Amino acid sequence: MKENFTNEINMEINNVFKGFFLVIFFLLNHSAHSTSFENKILYKIDNEIITSYDLELEKNYLKTLNPTIQNLKEEEIYRIAKKSIINEKIKIIEISKYFKSPKIPMEYLNNLSKNIYRKIGISNLEEFKNYLNNNKIDYTNVLKKIEIEALWNELIYSKYSEKVKIDLFKLREEVVNNIHESNKSYLMSEILFEVDKTENIQTKYLEIKKMILEKGFENAALKYSSSSTANIGGKLDWIDSNSLNKIIKNAVKNLKKNEFTKPIVIAGGFIVLKVNDIKINNNKKNIELELEKLVNSTKNNQLNQYSIIHFNKIKQDIEINEI
Repeated sequence: MKENFTNEINMEINNVFKGFFLVIFFLLNHSAHSTSFENKILYKIDNEIITSYDLELEKNYLKTLNPTIQNLKEEEIYRIAKKSIINEKIKIIEISKYFKSPKIPMEYLNNLSKNIYRKIGISNLEEFKNYLNNNKIDYTNVLKKIEIEALWNELIYSKYSEKVKIDLFKLREEVVNNIHESNKSYLMSEILFEVDKTENIQTKYLEIKKMILEKGFENAALKYSSSSTANIGGKLDWIDSNSLNKIIKNAVKNLKKNEFTKPIVIAGGFIVLKVNDIKINNNKKNIELELEKLVNSTKNNQLNQYSIIHFNKIKQDIEINEI
């Protein structure tokens, strides 16, 4: 028994030494890498920090979802990544005020991830995970980003849903008047932007238009859009024309594939829409179904506008310190 006890002690000592050497190896290895990349705190936003490593991860994330970003200069990519991660931290701070230990079901998050990978031409979750892995991105980190957006949307809904105004009579009239029109669906991208007191709308639009023509709509969305779709180049899902409000419908109805609108005035700013594809739906229309689509679209548009207004309001009250 004493011999067994001695053997156990020796094994324990060996394990300690193995662990010790592993730690030494890790420190030496880490030290070698730190000579080429120094991780340091860049920004402090309330109790949140942004490090140079965080910024590198964000750049890689944006490059993976938007390969065309490689056409931009490195300093331009840096500025886009900085804007993206600062906005995310601001949302985290605001979310923490309303939710304690929030948790969204994994199944729901996986479903939300479809909205990302389908827009970049990937057909299923496993393929998406492999794609991320090949680009050195952990899927769990992507899920964290999706969760932040989901919680932010929940916050906006809880605060502003009662302020959403729906004129059912007017919307029904709109559906009835358009029921016999050719029903199109649009695959679009968006750039949602604001103009401050020091800027001119025409000057701002010409700046955005110049970037669209030179670097592509996706890169312009990454740089200028304040929408949650900015990180995926402004890409939207297929939208039924009957789900569009009258102003937007009129703005896009004569556009051809790859053409984009002039700025359209919306609450809280302006929106530029690009038509990526068009298809004709020959299905017989049901008034109640079309009305339901238009009601849901109108609600979502108003909530998106409240989202932008709320974000801009809290951003003004948050101190962003560069270290």
